Amino acid sequence: MKHLFIAVVLLCSFAMLGQEQIKDSIKPKKSLRGSDDKTHFAPIDQYKIISLDRDTTFVDTSLTIKKDYELNYLRKDIFGLMPFPNEGQTYNTLDYGLTNYNAYPEFGFKAKTFNFMRAEDIKYYSMPTPMTELYYKSVMEQGQNLDAFISLNTSKNLNFSIGYKGLRSLGKYVNQLSSTGNFRFITSYHTTDNRYNLKFHIAIQDILNHENGGVKNLEEFENSIPPYDDRARLDVYFSDDTKSSLEGKRLFFDHSFRLNKNNPNSLVFLHRFNYEYKFFDYSQPTANTRFGDYFTTTISNKTRFNSLYNKVGVAYSNQSFGDFEFYLEDYRYNYFYNSTVMNDDGSIKVPNRLNDKINSYGAQYTYYKNKWKGTLLVSNSITDQSLAKIEGTVRYNWDTRNVFTLRFQNMNKLPDLNYNLYQSGYIFYNWSNNFKNEKIKNVELEAKTQWLEASVKYSILDDHLYFVDTSTDPTQVLVSPQQYGNTINYFSVKIGREFKVGKFGLDNTFLYQKVDQTDKILNVPEFVTRNSLYFNDYYFSKALYLQMGITLNYFTKYYANTYNPLLGEFYIQQEKEIGNFPMLDFFINAKIKRTRIYLKAEHFNSSFTGYKYYSDPNNPYHDFMVRFGLVWNFFS
Repeated sequence: MKHLFIAVVLLCSFAMLGQEQIKDSIKPKKSLRGSDDKTHFAPIDQYKIISLDRDTTFVDTSLTIKKDYELNYLRKDIFGLMPFPNEGQTYNTLDYGLTNYNAYPEFGFKAKTFNFMRAEDIKYYSMPTPMTELYYKSVMEQGQNLDAFISLNTSKNLNFSIGYKGLRSLGKYVNQLSSTGNFRFITSYHTTDNRYNLKFHIAIQDILNHENGGVKNLEEFENSIPPYDDRARLDVYFSDDTKSSLEGKRLFFDHSFRLNKNNPNSLVFLHRFNYEYKFFDYSQPTANTRFGDYFTTTISNKTRFNSLYNKVGVAYSNQSFGDFEFYLEDYRYNYFYNSTVMNDDGSIKVPNRLNDKINSYGAQYTYYKNKWKGTLLVSNSITDQSLAKIEGTVRYNWDTRNVFTLRFQNMNKLPDLNYNLYQSGYIFYNWSNNFKNEKIKNVELEAKTQWLEASVKYSILDDHLYFVDTSTDPTQVLVSPQQYGNTINYFSVKIGREFKVGKFGLDNTFLYQKVDQTDKILNVPEFVTRNSLYFNDYYFSKALYLQMGITLNYFTKYYANTYNPLLGEFYIQQEKEIGNFPMLDFFINAKIKRTRIYLKAEHFNSSFTGYKYYSDPNNPYHDFMVRFGLVWNFFS
């Protein structure tokens, strides 16, 4: 602890000495401001962050309670997700409304993808001067979490960005090491007249976890009597070098060209290209009867996947009638293994690959007038596969602080590929299926106002796919994919409100969920809440901004899904409820110029509110620990 506070003081001092004072503007280099020798300042809103859908935000160096929520491994607010005990592991989903669907068949292994950046997650940048962001956060044991990013414009029209996020954390339990890396190289370009626009990126990602399968004797954890208060002394299911790995490489670009350079309302030709290669690998030096009988004593399951996506279209914009876009899509995939599982008579029991070519057509219409904006998208398959979706959004901007949005979605989704085909060295974990399409209908109403933020969501799920443990032996886990023949109705209400009185603040987020179903297939906690009470003020002639307080996270008891490392998926269970335990964090955050410093005592109540806190039925949530974090922006 002594060394931690010394490090904080040194970093604070270095931050104050190493940066020029900045409020709402950045002084650019001479080379970016032309031959004029006068001093120019770039407003902070010129440091733009642009999504693939062209939504624009700006670099934000402020310190708010929302920034505290985003200081984590995923670099975003994780309300509705329950972290596992070690940084870099998976998350249990408390808020089903966070689930996103893609009509095309995806790779699967969803428990491994929380930190896997999709093409839609990559942002593009426009910077009047070079910008660097450094992120650091300490981990549970022996390691660190670092994210370094730099973005610069070589001219007004051309941007280059490069970033790498790396994590290594040993963890408190046996065989729990996490080691991950996310590399991205990003380019965006547009001509001066905006006739041609390009977004391009390369992403290389790997997510490695040593898998211990959870704690064997949970009573030892719940009693936490020495020596079992030392978590490394608890017996786990897999204490050898069992591990799972998800790796992927992606090449992506999206570009457009306007036909008539002198007419902004002329036709625009569009093209999007996405090539991706992934594999999921589960390896175990010695097979374990936890997953049943096995073919060989050494397990090495490797599932490979590559996909190629092309979208070509033409768009037309008219100020009176809106924007029209028509497009064709070509999606090809190859999901495969290097072996085939045979029956005793020599016939094929489980094939070694699934591959297909899917073509579809679609149209999108966007209307905007005054404070209204509406979008309608319709897509359907041309080839034999039954794939279709209808999506719509209507948004009303009352003013900059009050926005109301209505969204709806009707999707006929092809099953993810690991539901239909999987091979393993464990005999039970081999299957070849032909499931029907999932049918998903969603309606969501969202209000972001100066008083509160609220959303209401209603979903209807038909032919829902899920994993379930079919074993009757409590010492074994035999999980297989199933399809639910009845309808599931899901309803949720989420409300957020921050109160400020003087130098004190109270930030609240409440989630209520209700599921109507014949069987317990979709399981979620009825209530989830997060509440932060904090104090903030300026010190040392406003050179230091300090924020300190307590955050409570809580959810009611429910039959939580259980993580299966062999499949990289969660499966449903009806044996054990988790929840109904408070998680209290005490934090002290500080801002010195553009440096934000975070010190947090996480789950400080763990020793006096009972050792019955779990991330899933087999994996406890982490105990009390003190962690340090830092986010530092440089503007050249």
